[in-house]
Amino acid sequence: MKKQEFLNELRRQLRGLPQDEIENRVSFYEEMINDMIDEGKTEDQAIIEIGSVDSVVSEIAKDTPFKTVIKERYRPKRSLTALEIVLLVLGFPLWFPLLVTFFTLCLVGYILEWVLVIVTYAVEAALIAAGVAGIATFFVYLANSNPAIWMLGAALLSLGAAFLFIFVCIGATKLSIRLSKAIATGIKKSFIKNGGRA
Repeated sequence: MKKQEFLNELRRQLRGLPQDEIENRVSFYEEMINDMIDEGKTEDQAIIEIGSVDSVVSEIAKDTPFKTVIKERYRPKRSLTALEIVLLVLGFPLWFPLLVTFFTLCLVGYILEWVLVIVTYAVEAALIAAGVAGIATFFVYLANSNPAIWMLGAALLSLGAAFLFIFVCIGATKLSIRLSKAIATGIKKSFIKNGGRA
């Protein structure tokens, strides 16, 4: 891919951003390619080093605030006609509940993702509490050695499980954070690439 093809495709895929933002991004990558060419690389080598247009758009989407993306997407391109306003008003009982349901389901899905993380930490806390309670019970039953040994064994088993389960908690948290970032980036990228189209 040549420099101009790369820049034209980048400009096309960024059409959902404000025009000045598009020009800043395209100028940045044009300057980056020119610098690499000045260092002795060919256009093809420079573009391969930068990466695909899709990966560049993904990086730009990560850095772009939602506010910028949404503001540009829903900036009115023209005024609504009287017929469109009448249809919006008359269709309100149909489209508004569907819209609320859609956003509610999205919110519930996002909350459930984090509820699973909270549950893993609750299990971790329960294992630690069981271990501490078992050790305390060991000292209470120390006079009668048979139940005391069982209590100590159960407590140590619970604490060992708690030690291992913390890695599950940390993994679940990292996975939820990555998933949340990926979803946000995907939404922004979709808005950026689709531009003004609904």
